[in-house]
Amino acid sequence: MIEQVFHYATGDAKTVEQVVKDDALHLNHIVLPKGESFPRHTANATVYMAVLRGVLTIELGEHGPREYRRGDVLQIPEGTVMQGFNHRDETLELWIVKLFAR
Repeated sequence: MIEQVFHYATGDAKTVEQVVKDDALHLNHIVLPKGESFPRHTANATVYMAVLRGVLTIELGEHGPREYRRGDVLQIPEGTVMQGFNHRDETLELWIVKLFAR
């Protein structure tokens, strides 16, 4: 078998999981039910967030909260302080890709 297979959660329970981690790329999967968030932190790489379902409310740097919906992909520069929330009834699901310079 030449390919490597990775698995991720498919439910609606709160999930923060690192699906792939290597020197150049981290692929994370997040599921947030209503009222949940991920902690305020500083991006340690260029980050891409793809909203798969729900509405992401995110604060980036000193900017107030903004909302992004299913089908939106954000690019967030390394060093940006961020915090994300799900304020809506629908479950929020994201793929997060971090790219590290070699």
